[in-house]
Amino acid sequence: MKLPSFFIAHGSPLLALEDNEYTRFLERLGQELEAPRGIVVFSAHWDSPEQLLTVDELHETQHDFYGFPEEVYTLTYPAPGDPALTRRISELFKDNNLSHQPVLGRGLDHGVWVILKKMFPNADIPVVALSVDSLRSPKEQYNIGRMLAPLRDEGILLIGSGGLVHNLRMLSESEQPEDWALEFDAWIAKGLEAWDLPSLFAYEKKAPHVRDAVPSYGREHFAPLFYAMGTADGSRKAERIFQAYQYGTLSLNCWKLD
Repeated sequence: MKLPSFFIAHGSPLLALEDNEYTRFLERLGQELEAPRGIVVFSAHWDSPEQLLTVDELHETQHDFYGFPEEVYTLTYPAPGDPALTRRISELFKDNNLSHQPVLGRGLDHGVWVILKKMFPNADIPVVALSVDSLRSPKEQYNIGRMLAPLRDEGILLIGSGGLVHNLRMLSESEQPEDWALEFDAWIAKGLEAWDLPSLFAYEKKAPHVRDAVPSYGREHFAPLFYAMGTADGSRKAERIFQAYQYGTLSLNCWKLD
């Protein structure tokens, strides 16, 4: 069983409580996928210069955010871990001479559990979370993802969780995206659909409105795209399967990479 990979926007933590077009899309996506043997998530909310990965047998739920309604802090996602899958990932990293470190007791941050709670609400599929390094080059991020491509043939679902437009300082009450955000989105979509790696790897120089769409404090939210793309390097097919916005400058783009 070979599974597709995905880039999935995790939006606001409130997504875990909401019932809207996007949450229903995530629910359908989880139902339509062939049940994975395990799930590996590169999370924007675990940014580290060293490649880290969870090794827990049972995950705690991180509420790594502030100022939200009390109800969201009561939510949990007690998914099991999979130490054997962690070891398999470690083997793939070792084969490619990538320094890495298993981490015990970290739990799942909201970049992981918010989307999985919608996609797989029973929390019964083993999960391994991986860090990203927002300071690596896009090519390096892509190549780390490519190291894990064999897992797709082993029944493992590979996800990059982040946000392609992530400007927290320009949020508004509007659900309508800013024009500059749509222009940036269109440029990224063109590059993805053509799998134009030279352009995408140089997005910080070439993409329109990049300083607004991916501000310096938000690079970690864009990085999971390249990790996810790398896992699909063998096929190089990208399809946008959802597009919407929250608060004008938070995109809810999802891409199937198959």
